[in-house]
Order: sequence, then structure tokens, then C-alpha cells
Amino acid sequence: MASSAAAARRLHFLRRHVYLLPKPHFSYSSAADVLDDGGGGGRVEIFDRDLKRRHRDRAAWAMRESDGFVDAVAENLLDRLEDCRKAFPSALCLGGSAGAVRRLLRGRGGIEKLIMMDMSTDMVRKWRESENAAAGGPETHFVVGDEEFLPIKESSQDLIVNCLGLHWTNDLPGAMIQCKLALKPDGLFLAAILGGETLKELRIACTIAQMEREGGISPRMSPLAQVRDAGNLLTRAGFTLPGVDVDQYTVKYNNGAKKGYSLSDRSYLPVNVWVIYMTGWREHPSQQKAKRRGSATISFGDIQKQFGPSEN
Repeated sequence: MASSAAAARRLHFLRRHVYLLPKPHFSYSSAADVLDDGGGGGRVEIFDRDLKRRHRDRAAWAMRESDGFVDAVAENLLDRLEDCRKAFPSALCLGGSAGAVRRLLRGRGGIEKLIMMDMSTDMVRKWRESENAAAGGPETHFVVGDEEFLPIKESSQDLIVNCLGLHWTNDLPGAMIQCKLALKPDGLFLAAILGGETLKELRIACTIAQMEREGGISPRMSPLAQVRDAGNLLTRAGFTLPGVDVDQYTVKYNNGAKKGYSLSDRSYLPVNVWVIYMTGWREHPSQQKAKRRGSATISFGDIQKQFGPSEN
């Protein structure tokens, strides 16, 4: 009898708070979620951007100059510039770990003018102070702005980089569409986001603990994109030649509480972090295009006859 009453209470709770459950899509630009609040309503926002801005204001002065995990992700992301034959004279670096990106550029990409943008005024101020203390590098300008409402002129940038920041946006495809529009034709978009099985151990621990103590579960961590979603996001945003790959990192802590402070302390508790890298281009007539289906002039059978069967 008691278990039936508890189940009824859980069902009532879920019905009242159904809007907290993860949604199967990432964009609210095409399908708005409306709350049943007695006649009023509005779009459900997973992230409070005002609160996120205050978090970044506070974190700006607590961050170390160099972070092993962040530097590794930024370095892997910027490595993609070395695969490009063209130069990118104008570049925009958005939020997240833009400071690490600026420090690790080291002349890659042929960047002459760099805009660094973040929603946090304190973060931008810290970058400016670091830039004043550094020597060399491209001409750098600083802008306070939000990725969800990009204050950048259309078709003005050759390159846009976002390292570990876009996974905190409420409308990820919308933010990526704005990035595409800000690019010049044949401009390059590079992004790294957390996704996949990131912090799986912490998710499991939170779920089990809440089930044991409260008899139900509610969201405790941010929803994350899966690897299979990344290519769809690039295509939906209108990028051409999309590319997606993933790196898996193991970060160690000496206790669970430290997860709340850092993602780079070397200790004893292993935690998995998946970083999804996305590459896309703004359309241009010079880009490679897929041939029409059935237009091939030679078959794989002919190739096999000419070069022999595979050794595998």
C-alpha cells in the first residue's frame, strides 16, 4: 500500500515537472516548448544564460593561466588549421576556452586580425590584460557578446573558432547558423563541445543516490549532444563538407568534490570526458561536391580486377 502511494506521488511530481525532462531536439527555433502555467507560456530554456554569465565572471579570476585538459583540446582543435592550404586573415574566437586558443595559435592559419568574444565582461577584461602582457601575435579586438545573439556582421569572418563553449547554449543549431552567416564564402567553422559519455560516472552516482533517497530522479547535469548528432547539427546549420570526430580523455581527481572546481587535477578518481570536434565550411562554388548518383565511369569490380584482391 505504501509503495503504491509513493508511486502515485512520483507520478504526480513528474506530471507537474515534465518540462524538466530532456527534450529529443536541441533547437527551439522550429518547435517551441510551451509550459502549462495557467494561460501564460514561453520557451523552455535549459540554461539560464544570465546565471551562466555570472558563473564566467566569477571563474575569470579563479582560472589558471594554463590548464592541461583545456590546452589539449584547444591544441587538437587548432591542428585542423594545419590541414588547410588557405589562410584566414580575419578570425572570430567565441567564448569557452578562447584564451587558450589565442595563446596556442602560434601563427597558424595566417590570422592577421582576431576578435575574441565572450558573454562575460570579466572574462573579456582578463583576456585584454593577458594580451597587453603578451608580445606578438595578430591584431586583437575584444567584444562582449552572446553566442545566441551574435553581434557580428554577416559575411565578415574567414574563420570562427569555439572551444568548449557551445554546449551551454539553449539553441545550438541557431547559434551555429549565426556562425555560418558571419563567415565569408569558403570560411571555416571549428568547434569543440563536450558530449557523448562525458561525466558518465557522476551521472550514474547522482541517479542512484537520488533514487535511494527520494524514490525518483530529476535532471542534475546538463544534457549533452551525442556523436551521431554532431553531423546532423552541421548539416542543419547549412555547413558544407562537414567533419566530425571525437576524443576521449580520462581526468583524475583525489575526491569527488573536486569535480565541482576543476577538470584538470591529476589525482586518483578517473572520470571520462568526451570531446566532439566539428568542422564545417560556408558554401562556395570552388568547393568539392558529391557527384550525381550513378555517374561513375568505372566500377569497383574493374578496380579489383586491375589491382588484385585485397590482402585482408
